[in-house]
Amino acid sequence: MARVAEIIDRKGEFVVCVPAESTVQDALEKMVKFQVGSVLVMAGDRIVGIFTERDYLRRVALPGLPPETPLSRVWSHELVIFSPQDTVLECMAVMTQRRIRHVPVLDGERLCGLVSIGDLVQHASAEQQVEIQYLREYIAGGTY
Repeated sequence: MARVAEIIDRKGEFVVCVPAESTVQDALEKMVKFQVGSVLVMAGDRIVGIFTERDYLRRVALPGLPPETPLSRVWSHELVIFSPQDTVLECMAVMTQRRIRHVPVLDGERLCGLVSIGDLVQHASAEQQVEIQYLREYIAGGTY
């Protein structure tokens, strides 16, 4: 069964982070620069939240808050965390149920990456394609 560690191995451990003292503008600039849909909010080495495109739309753009708004007013404080040993299917279920798109991956206290629902779906789809190909070859070459 596929594990989150396989996705992190493929995509790498790089995660875009901002300090907790950042503004919405700071976070948006990083998201645009690195072409990502979220940034982790850090207090030193500790993750204190996540700020996503959805947070921006719901908590900043719609209420009409200025870009200078402290990020602490609008980031998501309640975090879901995955470990590298979690299965892709378990993670997909959690993300679907909780309606979240980005989750940090921690191995103990160490941040090892971030996975998106797109990463999980892409991995599961590729795995299914391999299985389908194997079954086709087995059926085509099978003898009775």
